[in-house]
Amino acid sequence: MKNKYMFGGGIIVVFLAVMIYLFTQTNVSYEQSFSKIMNSDKTVKATGTWVKEKNYEIDKTNNLFSFYMKDTDGNQMKVYYHGAIPNNFESSTSIVVTGKFKDGNFHATDILTKCPSKYQDQPGQKAS
Repeated sequence: MKNKYMFGGGIIVVFLAVMIYLFTQTNVSYEQSFSKIMNSDKTVKATGTWVKEKNYEIDKTNNLFSFYMKDTDGNQMKVYYHGAIPNNFESSTSIVVTGKFKDGNFHATDILTKCPSKYQDQPGQKAS
């Protein structure tokens, strides 16, 4: 019976140690200015909008999706993402990408699209 408690306690200690390690290793900063991102070698989250005038590209043979994104200051950067085009990309109001800036481009590991809320008033409609 005593061995069960020691074994269970050991599992809890190992679990807590792993969780503490993982929480201290997440070193992602959130930046809204692309000029700061271009000078950083850390993993960052960048927010901006898709530059619709510069169409996105999909390379199916290499599973590569690329597009241009701009921040609130109007700075633009090209984003490469190894994966499929995110859902609702074309109707998104803003985009959050996670990754690193290297070789003159942003290489994203994750893309989050934010779409307009269906609960906001539409133009020409009165709020009830």
